Amino acid sequence: MYGWRGRVGLIVPSSNTTMEEEFRAWLPDGVSLHVSRIRLRKVNVEELKSMKEGVKMASSLLADAGVDVIVYGCTTGSLVGGKGYDEEIRAEIEGETGVKAVATATAVLEALRELGVKKVAVVTPYIEEVNEKEREFLEDNGFEVTAMKGLGIEDNLEIGRQPPEVAYRLARGVNLSRAEALFISCTNFRTFEVIDSLELDMGVPVISSNSATLWATLRALNVREDILGLGELLLRL
Repeated sequence: MYGWRGRVGLIVPSSNTTMEEEFRAWLPDGVSLHVSRIRLRKVNVEELKSMKEGVKMASSLLADAGVDVIVYGCTTGSLVGGKGYDEEIRAEIEGETGVKAVATATAVLEALRELGVKKVAVVTPYIEEVNEKEREFLEDNGFEVTAMKGLGIEDNLEIGRQPPEVAYRLARGVNLSRAEALFISCTNFRTFEVIDSLELDMGVPVISSNSATLWATLRALNVREDILGLGELLLRL
């Protein structure tokens, strides 16, 4: 059976074309990936909230594959309900399946704490109403958002079409004067090719939704193999 070191069950929005590919390319040898989906086409508050209706079905299907951890791979889908919403989703998955769960929003919080960060600049591909939900979530969890910049894209397929250099240029355009780290949000936004370059060029730790989730997932599996090329965080396994 594939996954002799661990089997990852990943739940993504139905229109997400990035997270599965970034995970599959960077998971260590012996860790397998198995994917389920929940309907989402537009990244807006209404559709993000409706994703919660599909959590039990998607997670139960993954549990049938004998996965060792189930990942809820949507950043704003796991924070749109405010502080504690990520933990609600995690608890729902674990209660339904008995399998350990990770939510992207939780992973981001834990990654920032691991790096000793309190002040963070944030860039996203989102529209403003979604950015405000993210700002509120981060601030209610004890972080200061020193700057925030978005692309204003609502169509999730369009977010997935953006090449990694778009994330790079967006990040280089944000004000880092008071920030201790940079967070690039959205599991459908390609970032893995540019995280190392951004850390070198900007002089602060850089995490993305997918790098934070990958880090938290490997920790949940107790797979402690550091990963080169994805910034400082993935050297802290």
